[in-house]
Amino acid sequence: MAVPPARIRHAIGGSILAQPENQDMPEKKEKKQKKDKGEQKPSPKAEKKDENFRYIVRIANTDIDGNRTLELGLQSVKGVGPRVAAIVARKTGLDPRVKIGELSEAQTEEIEKILLSYSEYAPTWAINRQHDFETGEDMHIFGVDLDVVRKDDINRLKMIRCYRGVRHEQGQKVRGQRTRSNGRTGLTVGVSRTKNQPGKK
Repeated sequence: MAVPPARIRHAIGGSILAQPENQDMPEKKEKKQKKDKGEQKPSPKAEKKDENFRYIVRIANTDIDGNRTLELGLQSVKGVGPRVAAIVARKTGLDPRVKIGELSEAQTEEIEKILLSYSEYAPTWAINRQHDFETGEDMHIFGVDLDVVRKDDINRLKMIRCYRGVRHEQGQKVRGQRTRSNGRTGLTVGVSRTKNQPGKK
């Protein structure tokens, strides 16, 4: 059966709809063209970086990421935690949120001097080496020296054959923890049970 010319057939979901000639079809909205990724503007943070920005700063024989803030960057030095870093940053008089790579070399050297003289102005309870065994002085140790002093202390305990030294030699826990369930070493796995012996007749 022929469809009259005055009507246009549209198939929508299997149904046939009639539309008069005078009525225009709705125009489709043009999709916005997506910008190419290569045309994206550079971020403002990248533009702000100075030419003199240092990506690696060396303080107390330690390489520090220049993108870190002053307070977080100081914590990269071994022997410096959040408390010590906050005290040193306050002592320098600089903003603790400033990036350490933006500081000049003179400022970096001043920070290093203040850090290495930490034990002179810090309270006794805030330093990591109180009443040194050899000198009897209170000091704060940084970097590689911290590992050396720790090894010397353990070797001294082993030499005098005290309980802690013997436990270090055996590789066992030193501070009185349980060893039945935790800290188990060796090839044996699981719980060992005694075999049931046959009863006497």
